[in-house]
Amino acid sequence: MSESSAEAVVDAVAATAASGGWRKATGLAGAAIGVLAAGAAAGVAIERMTVGRDIRRKAVLALDSTGPYGTLRGTPGRAVADDGTELYYEVDDIDPDPGPSVSPRRRRLFGRKAPAPVTVVFCHGYCLAQDSWHFQRAALRGVVRTVHWDQRSHGESGRGVAQTRDGLPVTIDQLGRDLKAVLDAAVPEGPVVLVGHSMGGMTVMALAAQYPEYIRDRVVATAFVGTSSGRLGEVNFGLPVAGVNAVRRFLPGVLKALGQQAELVEKGRRATAELFAGVIKRYSFAGRDIDPAVGRFAERMIESTPIDVVAEFYPAFTDHDKTEALACFADMPVLVLAGVRDLVTPSEHSEAIADLLPDAELVLVPDAGHLVMLEHPEVVTDRLADLLTRAGAVPAGATVSGYGRGTSGSGTAQPG
Repeated sequence: MSESSAEAVVDAVAATAASGGWRKATGLAGAAIGVLAAGAAAGVAIERMTVGRDIRRKAVLALDSTGPYGTLRGTPGRAVADDGTELYYEVDDIDPDPGPSVSPRRRRLFGRKAPAPVTVVFCHGYCLAQDSWHFQRAALRGVVRTVHWDQRSHGESGRGVAQTRDGLPVTIDQLGRDLKAVLDAAVPEGPVVLVGHSMGGMTVMALAAQYPEYIRDRVVATAFVGTSSGRLGEVNFGLPVAGVNAVRRFLPGVLKALGQQAELVEKGRRATAELFAGVIKRYSFAGRDIDPAVGRFAERMIESTPIDVVAEFYPAFTDHDKTEALACFADMPVLVLAGVRDLVTPSEHSEAIADLLPDAELVLVPDAGHLVMLEHPEVVTDRLADLLTRAGAVPAGATVSGYGRGTSGSGTAQPG
């Protein structure tokens, strides 16, 4: 995609909107996001020729009705952020007597009858929700206490009050304060393990930057999955130079304009669902053999994020820089894990984090994209289990396997 063609798309959207024809512009708006964010329209066109639209719609309906992913639920709770936003979380408590139904493999890995009183808190990424940790939640369920929460304006959490009432921009610092509110409500005492993917990892860093004493006193281990400590403005999204320049120059403005006409744009977005499906797949997964049910599960989470929320959060990533806060994690077990083919937060960003935390375990997963915990769940769960062992939360055990696969094969983690 050339920069001139990208400009033409953006100009067409802007001109149509300026003339008051938002209904006419909604389909074009959806296409603009797809082209600028992914350059994937050609691939989607091929898919349309090979897989009929009606067949794909029937397949989507079937996957939505039968897919097991995102169905795990815990004890619900709500925390209140410093601006009044309600933050939804769920707690999975330890099963005091797992009984004979637990598999021998699971017993070997997690088999302590009275695990250390550690709570593992999972933080999800941009345009996702707590259910993005489905496989890891299933593996740890009943064995160690876990908390899963939805970031503001995502999942079941309330819309950001500071954004809707006061018109303030979303910042990563605000997300760090949100996490502190959840921790205070859901984990008032005891040691904590923090696990963050993408924006969730940045949220953990923001917590450390503002509450270093909390990290020192309460946090016993941390996992950074597919995330970055800064310099996200330099990411090229796998696009040629012209495409990257177009995205950087025009996408923020396009998103802002679309966010101001959210209801109309959502209709256009649904009308261009096939295009978005191709974009989502390209930027979520690296392998071609992703389980269709897992792929559709990721689509549902991302599609459920309103366009105005997408627009609100996007600028925060350019400003994100929490490199100095990483020092707070230097004296604890740390896992840094990334997909080698991640186009959103490239693995080089994880390597940079590991360089600043020389005692951290760096794991690079071949043939894995941004949603590595869904694409290669066994690898991620295995390394998290090892982290919990190092933190004293569970005893040493065997390698995890058999807790579900995102693809037809399994990934092999490579030490960095």
